[in-house]
Amino acid sequence: MKKVTMFVWNHFTNDARVMREGVTLSEHGYDVNLIAIENKKDLRAKAFEVVNDHFRVHRVPMYPWLLELYQNNRKEFVISVAGITTIVAPALFYKSWLLMSAYFIFLGAAYGAVKNNSTRRNMIKLARSIRMIIEGYRQNADIYHSHDLNTLTQGVICSKMRLKRRKLVYDSHEVQTDRTGYNPKTIARWEGALLPFVDETIVENHTRAEKHEALYGYYPHTLYNYSELFDIERKPKADLHDALDLPEEEKILLYQGGVQPGRGLELLIQAMPMIEEGTLVFLGDGRQKTELEKMVTEMDLGDRIKFVPKVHLSELPSYTRNAYLGFQVLQNINYNHYSASSNKLFEYMMAHVPVVSCDFPEIRSVVEGEQVGLAIDASKPSAIADAVNMMVRDEAMRERFSDNCKKAKYTYNWDVEKDKLLQVYKEL
Repeated sequence: MKKVTMFVWNHFTNDARVMREGVTLSEHGYDVNLIAIENKKDLRAKAFEVVNDHFRVHRVPMYPWLLELYQNNRKEFVISVAGITTIVAPALFYKSWLLMSAYFIFLGAAYGAVKNNSTRRNMIKLARSIRMIIEGYRQNADIYHSHDLNTLTQGVICSKMRLKRRKLVYDSHEVQTDRTGYNPKTIARWEGALLPFVDETIVENHTRAEKHEALYGYYPHTLYNYSELFDIERKPKADLHDALDLPEEEKILLYQGGVQPGRGLELLIQAMPMIEEGTLVFLGDGRQKTELEKMVTEMDLGDRIKFVPKVHLSELPSYTRNAYLGFQVLQNINYNHYSASSNKLFEYMMAHVPVVSCDFPEIRSVVEGEQVGLAIDASKPSAIADAVNMMVRDEAMRERFSDNCKKAKYTYNWDVEKDKLLQVYKEL
């Protein structure tokens, strides 16, 4: 049985794609260890977890232990350091004033690093990466699998910097060179420098594969982020109507996923006064949530817009099935968004929920090609409202879209797509 070590730069508590890949490999003759990041505030992100007999998760500490001590007990930490210094400094001075000077320089540098946000962040990332490399190297895998660029360095070191080189898979879930908050030139140089060490590259879809080919001269494998195939009627139903104190006949207009900028969520709120019927429900959490809640209050829309905290992936279909329609209204803020396929689209499809979506190439081709909803210019609240009103007024249209979801899900599902992942591994 070949050993696989995967890397992810997250806590691995809600990463559906990586979970599907890990489980698939573990069920087809591979022994999988995944290295993620621990979160002591989240019981689901503990240091070690067993997914199944051949799939385990190892989480490295989120922070260096000295920094954790400082953050948790700052006063006691400073007092302890001061106490140690009163003992160490005279002893060093007795040996050599240069040693004592070096000691104080070290203390000053450490203090400056802790107080400087940028330096502290970089130190934390470096410490985390080193721990991942140590754990990855220790596992001595046959195949290393880096999910996204921020774990590719770890994969290269663990797979290639040894006497007997191992195979390396680079699984890029995003367009790394065109994302919000990333410097395109720096990222292109970083990614370009590491790619020669990669044996197989995977990207999410053909639009992104074409972009990758234009940048680096070769066409990678594609692996779409489809949901697992299941019968939604056999999933337990979490009664959102009851939880939100809504009448049973109220139409739930659902957005599920991360509450982050660039996803058109403020436009959904702006569209609500123009939408004739229904309650908008945000299911998820994220850094934009407080801003959106404030916006709802200011617009006096609290009776028509509700917020529900995120739920575990395994529970999500039970909530999705409550929806009259679902939203996927990504905004064109970068090529990464423009080229997205969107796992959300397929989550709605699997629950037989029609969509109102943006008209980006990959998303539009599914929505219009399979007739599972309406693809629109999602940058305009009026266009969003018009699409919702069309489905609200025309129940027959909505039911037709829902019936098409029931058919399309047999094409767009992980049970079909996973064969492509297994083929990549066979070629290694």
